[in-house]
Amino acid sequence: MDTGLLILRLVAGLLIAGHGVQKVSFRLGGNGLAGGIEEFRRDGFRGGFLTALAAGAGQIGSGLFLALGALTPMAAMVAIGVMTVAITVKWSHGLWVQNDGYEYPLVLVVVAAVLSLTGPGRWSADHLAGLTAWPVWLSVAAIVLGLASGLLTRVILHRPLAAERTAPDARTAD
Repeated sequence: MDTGLLILRLVAGLLIAGHGVQKVSFRLGGNGLAGGIEEFRRDGFRGGFLTALAAGAGQIGSGLFLALGALTPMAAMVAIGVMTVAITVKWSHGLWVQNDGYEYPLVLVVVAAVLSLTGPGRWSADHLAGLTAWPVWLSVAAIVLGLASGLLTRVILHRPLAAERTAPDARTAD
């Protein structure tokens, strides 16, 4: 079981971190911070620089912490939050990634939630620090707070589409 958790943590954590690196740099095929800012603007988010930087830093940090198995419930909470935002962006495209759907971020949310609930395993920073017996309530709270923070981020930072902002109110049109 510990070997499986190690492999799961390393693959998922490093993929999440790599996705964050792409948001803020030219590494791993990224378009630099300017490209990350443009991606968020294109997806309808306000905040520009701070939004892209926070998303990238959240992905890099949570991904690396998950890969190391360090503070696992908290790392999972952040990963769940940023990937929940990604799900909301891709929701209208349907489930499957071939149609730019939310399949991939959903898998990462589930993996992070599972790692929060199972713990990181014996080969982890948490185990080395004696933090492997996270209480179940803390893991569940991390999952709920991760989902809630992602949804709240969407509500606060997302702007309506330009057509919706400029369309006349149907109640006043005659």
